[in-house]
Amino acid sequence: MSVSQLLAHAGDNWPDDVALIETGTGGTLTWAQFDAAANGLAARLIAAGVEPGDRVALRLPTSPDFAVSFFAALRAGAIVVPISPQAPGPELLQLLAHSGAKLVVEREPFDGLPDEVSSVAPGVEPGEPVDLGRTGEDIAVISYTSGTTGPPRGVMLSHRALRANVDQVLQAGPGTLEWADRILITIPLFHVYGLGPGLLTAVAVGATVVFAERFEAQRTLADCATHRVTAIAGVPTMYGEFAALPAEDLATGLATVRRLTSGAAPLHPKVLAAIRQATGLGVFEGYGLTECAPVVTSTLVTGYPKPGSVGRPLPGIELRLVDSDGKPELPEDEDDPFEDGSGTGLVAVRGANLFSGYWPDGDHGPDEEGWFRTGDVGYLDTDGDLHLVDRANDLIIVNGFNVYPTEVENIINELPEVTEAAVVGVVDERTGEAVKAVVVPAPGAALSEQQVIEHCAAKVAGYKVPRIVEFVDELPHSSTGKLRRVKLR
Repeated sequence: MSVSQLLAHAGDNWPDDVALIETGTGGTLTWAQFDAAANGLAARLIAAGVEPGDRVALRLPTSPDFAVSFFAALRAGAIVVPISPQAPGPELLQLLAHSGAKLVVEREPFDGLPDEVSSVAPGVEPGEPVDLGRTGEDIAVISYTSGTTGPPRGVMLSHRALRANVDQVLQAGPGTLEWADRILITIPLFHVYGLGPGLLTAVAVGATVVFAERFEAQRTLADCATHRVTAIAGVPTMYGEFAALPAEDLATGLATVRRLTSGAAPLHPKVLAAIRQATGLGVFEGYGLTECAPVVTSTLVTGYPKPGSVGRPLPGIELRLVDSDGKPELPEDEDDPFEDGSGTGLVAVRGANLFSGYWPDGDHGPDEEGWFRTGDVGYLDTDGDLHLVDRANDLIIVNGFNVYPTEVENIINELPEVTEAAVVGVVDERTGEAVKAVVVPAPGAALSEQQVIEHCAAKVAGYKVPRIVEFVDELPHSSTGKLRRVKLR
């Protein structure tokens, strides 16, 4: 079945129920209106020249505009390419070129789109039913994620993969989303965490989605109270800011909430404890990645929040720990960052939710037996719950968004005052990790931390910009000249 049929089902079964609420404007759409609006925009996309298999980029914030545009693009037969509306020009153009996007749905036209890429404004005007029938193994979404080397990679998520993960999430155990719920989504919908476990899962069960474009702790608590929110899909940053508020404010604002979930980065145990003390609610943690559409494990399956654990695999997902077979061994003179990780292994996953490889060739997808090695290192405790220890690569995850060091290093190295630069992740209680740059200035050069930060801010998204810049005389290298980020960490 296609992802777009989720909305058709909701429109048929709960036509007059409120589907979407926008906190900023107070605007609402019923399921019937949501369904009709997706049809109306789909017809406009087709009239603009979109054909089945074309890529349509969505450059929209977390809002009903995004939700309507997402389903409209699928109904026009397109492959959706979600892009941050805050992406700097060079990054936007790179993603449009790599994906081959034909059209961008955006509120404000970007000045400088290539001649071959057109722009359409979102809208909620109703239309007659449209569905050009892509389904199953057809690709529904290309979600860009970053590796540790080279440019961003487009993860190809089929209709099958997205639908499978929705079903898996809904079978996680008591506390999963239900028809009577009102779920707050303030995390980005262009990120697969907001899209899958957030929007698509809500559409599947007919739960009302309460959209907030920006998270501001006090205002969000007020929105929760006003709209009687019962579930929140959040990230550690949100819960950290909640935990810093007076306990009575937190208890009042979350009085109607029955379920809190967190993903995209580790949640500090003291934050979990503070939330529980103020509200009596636990925060259920999960683990996933874009290639898994995205959820792999959750403490919802375990049945209770367990500090430090990301829970057990969702129903229909197999997980095992494997060795590094197939990956180059570290040279003898290298330090093994995981030498103390007794009983740890690389997390490998198998299930119907796995991606179809990377755009455009489908390379590096699951192996012949259906297993995908994630590169994350973890161990299973005596209860069978997964604990993540580290990553086998150099990927940095800031608030759930992937940052690969090479991209930021190349940008810093553009500065004539820089001889060499290295980028690593450092622990940050607010965002899970933060980007740190270690820079060797050119001899005699006058270079400040602010210069490095401003140069990066003009080139990449904010979460990729170094929070810390340290200047050193030299960087550590192996005997073969390879940069040793382990030493820097």
